[in-house]
Amino acid sequence: MSQMTNTDYREVNFDGLVGPTHNYSGLAHGNVASMRHGGLVSNPREAALQGLAKMKALMDAGYAQGVLPPQQRPDLGALRSLGFTGSNREVLARAAEEAPQVLRAVCSASSMWTANAGTVTPSRDAPDGRVHFTPANLQSSFHRFLEPETTGRVLAAIFRNEAHFAHHPVLPATPAFSDEGAANHTRLCGEHGDAGVHLFVYGRQAFGGDPAHEPKRFPARQTLEASQAVARQHGLAAAQTVFAQQHPEAIDAGVFHNDVIAVGNGPVLLYHEMAFLDEQATLDELRAKMATPLIPVRVPSEAVSMDDAVASYLFNSQLLSNSDGSMTLVVPGECQEREAVWRTIQDHLLAGHNPIGEVIVKDVKQSMRNGGGPACLRLRVVLSAEERTALTGRVLLTDALHDELAAWVERHYRDRLAPDDLADPQLADETLTALDELTRILQIGSVYPFQLRSSS
Repeated sequence: MSQMTNTDYREVNFDGLVGPTHNYSGLAHGNVASMRHGGLVSNPREAALQGLAKMKALMDAGYAQGVLPPQQRPDLGALRSLGFTGSNREVLARAAEEAPQVLRAVCSASSMWTANAGTVTPSRDAPDGRVHFTPANLQSSFHRFLEPETTGRVLAAIFRNEAHFAHHPVLPATPAFSDEGAANHTRLCGEHGDAGVHLFVYGRQAFGGDPAHEPKRFPARQTLEASQAVARQHGLAAAQTVFAQQHPEAIDAGVFHNDVIAVGNGPVLLYHEMAFLDEQATLDELRAKMATPLIPVRVPSEAVSMDDAVASYLFNSQLLSNSDGSMTLVVPGECQEREAVWRTIQDHLLAGHNPIGEVIVKDVKQSMRNGGGPACLRLRVVLSAEERTALTGRVLLTDALHDELAAWVERHYRDRLAPDDLADPQLADETLTALDELTRILQIGSVYPFQLRSSS
């Protein structure tokens, strides 16, 4: 393997395409936005085009942008495994009558939030010099528990070259090893090609934890044991890792993942004062292990309340590195709608002593109503030039690929979808047709259950 220089490494944000069954079913307990908007009529076409518009805007600004496909939904295989039999039409009709919430779960388009797809360790940090992937088991909720198998196939199809990429099995899908992926993981470093320190944030400790330090209202989705297991899979040493507990009061306020209360990039850690149970100990350990001085950007509760943080998703923004050493913060439009949040961005972040020099506002309302902001929509993968060349398929965004994907959305997506529409067998047929065409556009081969069955 040829020697890479630091400048050969770039962070590629792989955004999830919003699937054709994007709907508001209020499935995510603890996700305040998802619960608040449950039952509303969604617009899958607008949602997918909003996601593509964000990807293209960042690509046009010079950031490396990738694309990940959605999951096959409705998941008729899951319904059949639960005892629903007959034709597809009969399975859907019976599920709608007997178990409507189960039907809504198997139609969820939640894979759009690829921050939950898995955890990634760049080759720069791995002992074998390869990029390591572990799909998240997402066992905390049924609708997301359905994702890891296909996620693993998608990642293995794109990052196929074994000389550069290593794939690990999903952790056991039990509460003790509850894993929500990169939404609870941040890599801090100097530049992307420098050695990094991996901050794993968990909500509870499965074995020997103190119940007094656990949330009371909403579940803690990430365990310490899961984070430690992923670090072991990837060969990360103690000197490369920091394990910190998320503040239980933040979880009870609707901060279901750490990326709703903190975001890191390079040496910068932008966080709310309620992000960590032991804020000072977390900062001290990061400072002790990082080769580059940590730049903490702390937002106090007096500036942004927990309610404003959760409603605006300020901390679920993308923090991106620029070639001149500055950083750009990509925030959802909701940040402009909250006076305290927008004032903090202008007076505390942009005017502060930190590298954040620009804020870009993007409209991702269709995603936000289900509780996912700009950072939820992307999986960060640091790749060298050689590793980028080794990718399989057309997954790095270009103008031509963007235009093809936008036209694909216009052809196949509905502009209105109510929860009751999920039982429509025509929707299932439309989705399979769309996904079959998508895999040809992306040139990733057969990754969906229906494709694998037809080729066997």
